[in-house]
Parts: sequence; C-alpha cells; structure tokens
Amino acid sequence: MSETPSLFEVDDSSRPLADRLRPRTLHEVLGQDHVLGADAPIGRMVDAQRLVSMVLWGPPGCGKTSIARLLAVQTNLAFEQLSATFSGVADLRKVFQQAQRRREVGQGTLLFVDEIHRFDRAQQDSFLPYVEDGTVVLVGATTENPSFELNGALLSRCQVFVLKRLDDAALGALITRVEALIGRPLPLTDAAREALTAMADGDGRYLLNMIEQVQALPAPVNPAALAAAVQKRAPLYDKAQEGHYNLISALHKSMRGSDPDAALYWLARMLDGGEDPLFIARRITRFATEDIGMADPNAVQQALAAWDVYDRLGSPEGELAIAQAVIYLATAPKSIGVYRGFNKAHAAAKRTGSLMPPAHILNAPTRLMKDLGYGDGYQYDPDTETGFSGANYFPDGLPRETFYEPTTLGYERAITERLRHWAQLRNGDTSGPTPEFDAG
Repeated sequence: MSETPSLFEVDDSSRPLADRLRPRTLHEVLGQDHVLGADAPIGRMVDAQRLVSMVLWGPPGCGKTSIARLLAVQTNLAFEQLSATFSGVADLRKVFQQAQRRREVGQGTLLFVDEIHRFDRAQQDSFLPYVEDGTVVLVGATTENPSFELNGALLSRCQVFVLKRLDDAALGALITRVEALIGRPLPLTDAAREALTAMADGDGRYLLNMIEQVQALPAPVNPAALAAAVQKRAPLYDKAQEGHYNLISALHKSMRGSDPDAALYWLARMLDGGEDPLFIARRITRFATEDIGMADPNAVQQALAAWDVYDRLGSPEGELAIAQAVIYLATAPKSIGVYRGFNKAHAAAKRTGSLMPPAHILNAPTRLMKDLGYGDGYQYDPDTETGFSGANYFPDGLPRETFYEPTTLGYERAITERLRHWAQLRNGDTSGPTPEFDAG
C-alpha cells in the first residue's frame, strides 16, 4: 500500500485538496475525538493493536473513509476497499479469497465497505463467517441508521460508532490547513470566512470542494460575492430515511414543549429539505388531536384549515398557513386526556367482550322489544331539572370506569368542573351551582 501523502506535500497541485489533505494519522482526523481519542473506544483499540469489526455511521464528509484507511495503516492490516453501490457477490468472493491467503501467511485484512447499507440481506449475510473467524476485520461506512438498514446478525458482530458532522471549530481548522498547504490566506473577509463555514453545513469534503473555487477569486470577497461564486451545500434530508423521522420528531416535540420558535425552525428545515407539506399537515392534525385534544378543541380546526389552505394554494403561499397552524398548536394548552381515555376504553372493550348495553338505553322499534324491556325507564336528560339524569350507560355487570381524565388547562378546566358536578349529582348531592362552560 502506498504511503498517505504528507499534509504539506505541494508537488502535485493538480490533485484535489481533499486528496492532498488526507490525514496521515488518526490524531489528524478532525471532529471525531469522541471515538478516536487516546481514551476513546477506537483509540484504545489502535493502541492495543486489536481491532474489532465496526460500522462507522455518520453524515457525508465527516472522515469515514480516512478513518478506515488509517486504521489499516496503524494496525498493520492490508487494506481492501469496496463500494456497495458498485460491488456484487463476485467482488466479495474475490476479496475473501485474497484475505484467506493473507491469513495463511500471517497477514490480516481490513475490509472497508462504503455505503454498506446498500448491500441486500443475502450479501450482508455473506460477511458473517469471515467476520466471525477473523479472516477480515470489517469496517462498514453508512450515512443511514444501521438499526434500520443492516440485518441483526451482522450488527451483532460489529460495534457501531457514531461520527459527528464537523462543527465550526473543525471546519475552521480545516481551512487553516488549506492555507498552510497553499502558503497564503484564502481571499475572504472575516465575514465571508464565517459564511463559507456555514455553507459547508458540517461536510468537510464539500468545504474543500468550495475552497477549490474560492482560491482563484480576487481578494478579498465578501459574503455576497462568495454566495455568487459558490453553491451552498444542499441540506441533508432524506424523505424516506432517518432524517425524515428525526425532523418530524423534532417538530412534534417542539410543539409539545410549547416552543413556537423551535417548531418554526424545524418546519423550515423540513420544507427546505423538500418534504411534502401535505405530510406535515397530516402530522400536525394528528398532533392537535393527540397532544391538545379538549384543552383547546379549536386546535384541530386550525390544523385542518391549514391543510385545506395548502391544498388550495400549494407552495409557497400555502406553507404560511401551515406555519400559522404550527404556531397555534405550539402555543395552545396541552392535554393527552382524550388520547389516554380512548386507549383505556379500547383496553376495556377488548377485555369485556360482547356485553350488551343496559336495556333502558336500547331502542324498541318492535312490540317484542318493548315486551323485553328495551327502552323501559329511559330518562331523557334535557327534560330533567338539572339537564342530567345520572343514569348508568355502562353494560350491566360492568362497574363504572373513568377513562377520560381532563386536566385543569385551557378548555378542559371547565370540563373538569362540569364532570365533578355531574359526579356529585350521580351520588345524590344536588347542592352547588351548575358550572358554566367557557374557554378556560
């Protein structure tokens, strides 16, 4: 295997910066000290010269490939690389045969598989015997959640290490390395330098690609000139994968936590990433019934109105209606009384089977039904003095249960008072005024 180019090697300026700046040791990898440091898991493995198979899970441009190469160098293993996008069973078989031959002469093999989640289940299973007997140390790289994309048998034989997107400090250090390599500062104002870091969005490789274009600009350029010269990195967002679920979860929990500003941020992130606004409209409607419910019965109408407005106007005009609904829901009082009550009622219905309603609340359209007592003794509540008869509506033989327990928040405060009053009437206590419904 050829030596990794020196950090300050400048004799081949035609090579891309990303290649010329490849770190020579794990200590030079930026932003991943939590797994590569001397006291971190991978750092300890390297120090002990004993690697286990692993999966590196992280966003693009965080150093997965560089880490795999350096692991092979620093543990004296032969390095083999495959891409799951372009490789098949024949390629795997060839690599395993070569690894077996090396093993016979005492040489270990590190097999790096980029985008390992793209291998199907049968291909993933083919790794198992070679990982188990130590023929290869497998290092898989993936941008997708391994829990979703890798089968359990392979995951049980690998440690998963989560790599982070590069923060501003790491990206700034990378810019400094570039300037040391080329021997001059980049032609950027301080503000443009910050803007360049923000445009990279945590992707070191993308930052270096932008710098390739920036080097030739007349000095110094401001943020506006920088934006005109290079393209901002598209946000990471896969509508069918983990990013989709992470961001909708963030939106949901921000609304639940009554933080309209955070909720608007996550809404904007999803829309900027290309999410279908109608998906968001459906989810906030669910939120209105699940997390607000009777604390503000108008919440679901606001969500449905936003859904309808977007359906009529489309993007981008209709997105404002969704934003309005998100703010309304985030600032509304919260209650899961309906949600919990419905679940309790479901459980009771399943437990009690086919119990009949009490006879007094059954309709009696035929003489036989009347003779059997259907409807006998039914009290029409609006005709009673208090508007409440206190009759039992549960099946005979089933003790009364409380499923819905309203809070004292919002509209449910009035409901709580009315339910308390009805409970008193049911128990024969007619003292006290009848509470009035209000908006709480």
